Amino acid sequence: MGRVAGASRPPLQGGLPPAGDLAGAAVEIACDESGFSGSNLLDPKTPVFTHASTDLSLTEATELVEALRSDSRWSLDELKSGQLLRGRHADEALVWLLSRLQGRAHVEVVDKEYFLATRVVDLFLSEPSWAAGTRLTAHQRPAAIALHRCGGSRAPEWLAFLAAFVDLVRTKRRHHVDRRVLETFFQARDALAPGVDAEARAVLAALTRTRVRGVVTRLVHDDRTIPPPLEPLLTALADTVLTWSDGRQQVLVVHDEQSALTADRLRRLQQALSDGTDDGGHDRSHRGVLPLAGLVTVDSRDDARVQVADLLAGVARRWPDLGVDSPLRPFLSPTSLRVP
Repeated sequence: MGRVAGASRPPLQGGLPPAGDLAGAAVEIACDESGFSGSNLLDPKTPVFTHASTDLSLTEATELVEALRSDSRWSLDELKSGQLLRGRHADEALVWLLSRLQGRAHVEVVDKEYFLATRVVDLFLSEPSWAAGTRLTAHQRPAAIALHRCGGSRAPEWLAFLAAFVDLVRTKRRHHVDRRVLETFFQARDALAPGVDAEARAVLAALTRTRVRGVVTRLVHDDRTIPPPLEPLLTALADTVLTWSDGRQQVLVVHDEQSALTADRLRRLQQALSDGTDDGGHDRSHRGVLPLAGLVTVDSRDDARVQVADLLAGVARRWPDLGVDSPLRPFLSPTSLRVP
């Protein structure tokens, strides 16, 4: 969202300040996202969502941003990735930026269609949880991959199925299960099934009316044990925290303000990351380490670290190829929700 220079600033939204001083090993990271499209996850203009993080100090980040801005014709409060990539020496600037961030940054890349496939599986084929869609529920990933393959052979029907799912779980301001929307979802499921492989057909067949209606009923009644179904930021944030924590240290997140990052949601996510198990059933409570120590929201104009994270997230979203030879590959988190 654009901000008008000189305009009065509303209070910051979201966040969960840490409870007291951080005990033991801790790291402070700054984060921002790119490609947010609200609940419209099928917007063809933004098929990918990215979330970047860095552990640069404020001094390091300020020097980096000032160096990039000095070689740019832009004189705004914030230097954005589009401006960087259109700069006079874009290639050199990008190489320099990535060299300064080597070993100091990560990027979660989320293919939105694949994210929706994980949502279908995590909501309707298992017990919904705040760890859904992260490395803690990777045992569900084969089913999501099988479902996502439908897009290759049944593109129109696949998009209709995803659109019906989005409409089904977008329950804000609904007070009961909309039977029309529910029937549209099952009609889309049935239209998608012919012509897909056996594994995908099995996933679709497992989407029973009883199960789907039960979960949607819980969503309609604001069951907060179920995470927001259409919010990739929470999934990306969870894996970002687990990456930086690595079972060794707490993570304090400094994040550009996001209304999605409410204290209630962050507390639930904090607990899920602390109590989680991985896909092999192994304990992921990190030997007593609470991975998410807290999250503090800031205005990105006031924090160069967040501006750097925003730059990296924007470059990763716009980069045409994130394959093995991509200069961004070293920063790409292996837990990114993207099908190889």
